[in-house]
Amino acid sequence: MTAIPAPRTEREARYEPAEGLRAHSAALLRHADQLRSGAVALDWKGPQAEAFRWRIEALADRCATAAAGLARSAEQLDAAVRSR
Repeated sequence: MTAIPAPRTEREARYEPAEGLRAHSAALLRHADQLRSGAVALDWKGPQAEAFRWRIEALADRCATAAAGLARSAEQLDAAVRSR
């Protein structure tokens, strides 16, 4: 059985493209923070643990970089709309 997503609310359906990019950017930043917090809270010692933490930190960095790119794209969309 597949789950059928709930219908979009009127507000969700009317998201401007820049707003959608900002929402995704914020979600990615939250994920990056959660990844970093989880890696710090890990109660595991040894070289494998450090390698794991390093990989989690790298993933969090990728999320933050993608979030910054989405935020820049939202700014560019806003600038294009203002210049019309």
